[in-house]
Amino acid sequence: MIKGVNRHIIEITNTGNMYYERALLVLRPEYNDVERSLLEKEARRLIRDMQAPSAIKKQRALVSWIVRFGISACVGALIMYFIKR
Repeated sequence: MIKGVNRHIIEITNTGNMYYERALLVLRPEYNDVERSLLEKEARRLIRDMQAPSAIKKQRALVSWIVRFGISACVGALIMYFIKR
């Protein structure tokens, strides 16, 4: 049971990030008096600059290496074809 919790939260619904639909940011108590528009602007910048989750990065890297290997194998096969010819 939580009693007496008083937190200020900023909710960003239009994140501008292709991976995240909505973000909830909890403010530190010492920044509760800062202008709301400044906090929202900083929160939007933070969310927009976030990168893809690591699983997506790993998957893209794997696909990239497979494509590179395939292209290299094709180029090698073509070179050997013309050398043997």
